[in-house]
Amino acid sequence: MTHRVSATGAVDSVLLIAFGGPTAPSEIRPFLDKVTRGRSIPRERLDEVVHHYEAMPGGRSPLNALTEAQAAGLRARLGGCPPVYVGMRNWHPYLDETLTAMARDGRGCALGVILSAFRCEASWDRYMADIAAARARVASSPTIVYARPWFEHRRFIAAVADRVRSAFEDVPDGERDRTPLVFTAHSIPRAMAEASPYVTDFGVAAAAVAGRLGHARWLLAYQSRSGAPRDPWLEPDVNATIRDLAKAGERRVVLAPIGFVVDHVEVLYDLDIEARDVAAQHGVVYHRAAAVNDHPEFIEMLADLVREGV
Repeated sequence: MTHRVSATGAVDSVLLIAFGGPTAPSEIRPFLDKVTRGRSIPRERLDEVVHHYEAMPGGRSPLNALTEAQAAGLRARLGGCPPVYVGMRNWHPYLDETLTAMARDGRGCALGVILSAFRCEASWDRYMADIAAARARVASSPTIVYARPWFEHRRFIAAVADRVRSAFEDVPDGERDRTPLVFTAHSIPRAMAEASPYVTDFGVAAAAVAGRLGHARWLLAYQSRSGAPRDPWLEPDVNATIRDLAKAGERRVVLAPIGFVVDHVEVLYDLDIEARDVAAQHGVVYHRAAAVNDHPEFIEMLADLVREGV
């Protein structure tokens, strides 16, 4: 994977690139049809995910609103210069819609910031491929150069650590040091993982957060797998991890969704409903750290990336 950062000083705008999500119940199936097009997702699994979105307040994903909050925070931090745009891979504002607006505004070169911490074909590579395809459809589209990988940026680590620290405040003082801290990231196919630095990125970032907190009891788990059941995906699954911790006598667990930069459906349902239920069934008290969302340190990290790229 190659990630170019501008060194020319020609960057005149910022493009935050996110996954996208449905903003109303009527958008759920069209959104999921787009996301899963060309993939062998069992129909029953798709119907299950529809239910996950329908279970959210208002039947919509909070991803778009939370990404816009990140953009608003960055605009405020930069003082409006360079201007910040948001483009989504899988829903409005689609990348070509945003690029069209940028072209209309006369933008010539944008710094693209991929809002996915860990690199693999499903995240960074597809984002860049979708940008290239969108640019081909938009007349006078701005050039896009990409911010560097940021999974171990000190401000990202600080933001995650602060979210985890807040979650541990709900754990009694005498139990904090011995309470397991489970970092989670989206599971991906093993073949994809072997061709990318995804697992390494995850481990490096988690170790940095645990080190910053001085918390020795931590482990990694994966969540939200999809695809054909016969295909091998990264494990252990977070629910299996919780069951194993319960068998080992643990009575509390703190989950930190470090692989997700906003609290969207895969966090709010897969962790706060499914994983919480597994924990309750096994007598484990469940605590979860928030995603970074618009944490000031995360916004400052985005500003650092912009300063490096202009």
